[in-house]
Amino acid sequence: MRVLIGGGTGFVGRELTRLLGNSGHEVTLISRTPGPGRITWAQLASDGLPPCEGAVNLAGENLLNPMRWWNESYKKDLFSSRIDTAKTLAQAIAASPNPPRSWVQVTGVACYKPSLTAQYTEDSEWMPFDLLSRLVKEWEAGALLPEDVAQSTKQVVVRPGVVLGRNGGAMKQMLLPFWLGLGGTLGSGTQPFPWIHVSDLVGIIAHTLGPGSSPDAPVPQVLNGVAPAHNTNHEFTKELGRALRRPTIFPVPAFVLNALLGSERAVVLTQGQRVSPKRTLETGYQYQYPDLTSALKEIVGS
Repeated sequence: MRVLIGGGTGFVGRELTRLLGNSGHEVTLISRTPGPGRITWAQLASDGLPPCEGAVNLAGENLLNPMRWWNESYKKDLFSSRIDTAKTLAQAIAASPNPPRSWVQVTGVACYKPSLTAQYTEDSEWMPFDLLSRLVKEWEAGALLPEDVAQSTKQVVVRPGVVLGRNGGAMKQMLLPFWLGLGGTLGSGTQPFPWIHVSDLVGIIAHTLGPGSSPDAPVPQVLNGVAPAHNTNHEFTKELGRALRRPTIFPVPAFVLNALLGSERAVVLTQGQRVSPKRTLETGYQYQYPDLTSALKEIVGS
């Protein structure tokens, strides 16, 4: 199978490329710079979709980029880097004489309103309520295919939680302070912490690219890319401390995170949602790391 990946040079993209390559599939990346096995976004827009059976979009500016201040310019980049790439790929698929069998757009669980009690599945209805949920709404809308194209191309939206892995993502920023014994809960610690190991996220994506259900036009199949286990930030913090054999006695108050990151961005750390992968499990996907203990053991190597 030939697979085209937008944003394939990032943390999740590298893992997905490795998984697909090891399974004998041919991967072409879309990036800002040309190179072997790559095309640029400009080439995609001008030359059209290269031959492929599957297309995946992972592109988007890092929400928690520590090098960027939370300002209007950054917000604009967050929106444009996601929505514009989704639209570009969707338009290329729609214009192709031989569109792929599967089209997967990866977004996020920020569409679900934070709550200590509500539990969300893929069937939960939602409406935008803040900046990040509005981003998800426009992001997913940008990836929609015309009805006639969706008759032959399966549309899938994967909404991941916090992606955990050894070589990037959230863990890259957390491991050093925890190793130094400076780790602690974020905010109250009682907020839900929807998470997934990167191996399972790319496993879900690869699973959706394979043979399966026929297209369900015009509505995309939504899969929550989260682990089946429900955890709070406090539970995650304590489990990571145990895995590293380090204390976790330095909590970070919400007002500090709001000041450092901006309140609109800090909500992804200070608030959370109880999200279940109901439909993901119904597809038959088998999780490698269904609980925090196994996930963190693999990540920290203990």
